[in-house]
Amino acid sequence: MAKPAEKKYRTTNWSAYNKALKSRGSLCIWLDREMAWFAGASGKRGRSLTYSDAAIQFCLSLKCLFGLPLRQAIGLVESLLKLSELDWPVPDFSTVSRRQKRLQVVIPHRGKNDALHLLVDSTGVKMLGEGEWKTKKHGADYRRQWRKVHLGIDAQTMEIRAIEVTSNSVGDAPMLPELLAQIASTTTISTVTGDGAYDTKACHAAIAAIGASAIIPTRRNAQLWKKYPAGAHARNEILRATQRLGRTIWKKWSGYHRRSLVETKMRCLKLLGERIMSRDFDRQVAELQVRAALLNRFTQLGTPVTVAMP
Repeated sequence: MAKPAEKKYRTTNWSAYNKALKSRGSLCIWLDREMAWFAGASGKRGRSLTYSDAAIQFCLSLKCLFGLPLRQAIGLVESLLKLSELDWPVPDFSTVSRRQKRLQVVIPHRGKNDALHLLVDSTGVKMLGEGEWKTKKHGADYRRQWRKVHLGIDAQTMEIRAIEVTSNSVGDAPMLPELLAQIASTTTISTVTGDGAYDTKACHAAIAAIGASAIIPTRRNAQLWKKYPAGAHARNEILRATQRLGRTIWKKWSGYHRRSLVETKMRCLKLLGERIMSRDFDRQVAELQVRAALLNRFTQLGTPVTVAMP
């Protein structure tokens, strides 16, 4: 039997997408003249903060965007404010470094009226170890360490809606409830799509608790769950459909292949740097959250719209 011809796609919004790609190179998209640069009164005893969280996140955004050391990033902020004719003082590098540890990073996303189709997966980002050339030539260093980034993205808008950072010893499944908890309670989640690592009772129970449908393939040696915790019935139906129709047909019928979109987003995350520059865990979390905010801003500027060709 001949292999079916691969589908071809064409982009229908080249003009708008070209404009969006050009906008990504503009420094002006990161500077909001209406932002609250100075912190308001905290209402607590002691000296109040001088700079707002938005100002600190702006400095860290330019640092992550261009892969600069912190002092050079502060110099870039100073020059950008000067060129924009804004008479705002700039925090010194020690202030930014200290505030980064406790920064509440805002990850913007567009609101939507229809239900959310959430795609989840994880990837590793190196925090300690030699480069790939030295590793290939002399072998891996025993000190190589990674941080694991767990992402949940909107399948329609391609925006990151949830992010968690852990050590590389933490599995995917235990972090799914944490990702779901980051989605606002006012948002309706229709489906949650993940790979076979999420085929656990805890994951299916967490998905059933929010009224969503799980699109998670069962494992190769999966068996029917005799006891019926929350979500077990839907999982058993997936297993029966897989056994009856085959794994390939089930994936096509359920729309499982949309999960590749989250892998694309993880690749984009690593394009901002294969290595984390921060050294302690809290600052590493903030750095990766800032990267997620940068990617969402890029996505909001415009993405290609493709349609299948007949």
